[in-house]
Amino acid sequence: MEYRIEKDSLGEVRVPAHAYYGAQTQRAVNNFPVTGRQPYFAFVWSMAAIKRAAAEVNRDLGLLEPRIADAIIQAAEEVMAGKFNEHFVVDPFQAGAGTSHNMNTNEVIANRASEILGVPLNSSEKKPVSPNDHVNMAQSTNDTTPTAIRLGVLWRLPELQAAVQGLIDALWAKAKEFDPIVKSGRTHLQDAVPIRLGQEFSGYARAVERDLERIHRAANALRRMPIGGTAVGTGLNAHPEYHRRMVQTLSRLLGQPLYESDNLFEGMQSMADPADFSASMRTLAITLTRIANDLRLLSSGPTTGLDEIRLPAVQPGSSIMPGKVNPVLAEMLNMAMFHIQGCDHTVALAAQAGQLELNVMMPIIAHNLNEMMQVAIGSINAFVKFCVVGIVAQPEKATGWLAKNAIVVTALNPIIGYLAGAELVKDAMKRNVTIREVAAERIASGALTKKDGSPLTLEEVDAVLSDLRRLTEGGLGGPAGGG
Repeated sequence: MEYRIEKDSLGEVRVPAHAYYGAQTQRAVNNFPVTGRQPYFAFVWSMAAIKRAAAEVNRDLGLLEPRIADAIIQAAEEVMAGKFNEHFVVDPFQAGAGTSHNMNTNEVIANRASEILGVPLNSSEKKPVSPNDHVNMAQSTNDTTPTAIRLGVLWRLPELQAAVQGLIDALWAKAKEFDPIVKSGRTHLQDAVPIRLGQEFSGYARAVERDLERIHRAANALRRMPIGGTAVGTGLNAHPEYHRRMVQTLSRLLGQPLYESDNLFEGMQSMADPADFSASMRTLAITLTRIANDLRLLSSGPTTGLDEIRLPAVQPGSSIMPGKVNPVLAEMLNMAMFHIQGCDHTVALAAQAGQLELNVMMPIIAHNLNEMMQVAIGSINAFVKFCVVGIVAQPEKATGWLAKNAIVVTALNPIIGYLAGAELVKDAMKRNVTIREVAAERIASGALTKKDGSPLTLEEVDAVLSDLRRLTEGGLGGPAGGG
């Protein structure tokens, strides 16, 4: 490989001749050969957006020569368009605070801007654009990294919201489709009173809707921008108008509302807002884990399980058992959501690890937030497309299980009382007969009466038990309740 010599404050470094990055990035590559992974593009895009905005603001404030500012703007926009992705090479596990990622961005933009101004990448001529003095003007890693974390999340937020909304819509569609199917409810994994399959799915849909509301609320807190605090929050080396103008410019670039910070010291010390967003993602993961588990239970068997729904058969389920089909999309979603919860735990640990004026664990916070969003978007979209929209109900199996469910006696509680109902259940389950059969025998012998001791007729029992759908609509059953 051909090299060129770059210099930084520690001395000379050999850098690949084709690389747009420079000495500090190369040192990071040498020092942190951890995962071999590059930063998520959201983190690259957001840091480049900061550089692009800063060049414009500093130019308009008369602090940066227009030709240099314009070259930085063009170079930053090219980075934001993805043209230099292969030159962002710093491992997510890197120097604290994100100095290596910040300098990777500064160096790529500076070298490209110099090229735009007529000085080729490997020229021995002095570069007209400096990564520190020009691209990083009025900035510090300490305010650009927390700003980039926020911008990166907000940049991908519409994509995340669309994925979650797609799941919500699919679940509501199934809730409507399955509404006519009355089935046995289950609590503690044991028989419970009837419920409609559509009602079950409506609960899933509403739960995910609430999670989306939490994500939206947490994302709004990320709109407070700490840019302009520079090293410790005082704004040293930044124009008094810099913070306000940067927020306005970044808002325009992002196409979303952003707000000035009411306390730049808090904005740089605290990672509470990113941790709050991470927690909202964790809550979504908890909900989706639960739903995936339920779908696996409801589709279990099919011949020896519940088999109340069938998930789409998308691939063979066994290398040894012919014809076996597994709930692979639900299993995939489980694994994805476990991973998200693990990422959230890392964010929580990193957020509490800040000291005094800075949290140096920001690179792993940035990486894990981007990881969570990437995994959530991909897994949810696949789950909806290849699983949820193709779920088919098994009404015969659902009604068959319900016919054997002795717990429907609960609807008779207002008429015969809890203890009498419990005796009916024990007898029915012991003899493997229906509640109606036991009730008929006891009514005939005079052993079953109403709570007040007055006679009970089989017609009154039938009035309650004959329409099991009515039992899913609430209210009091039988003549005593009238509905």
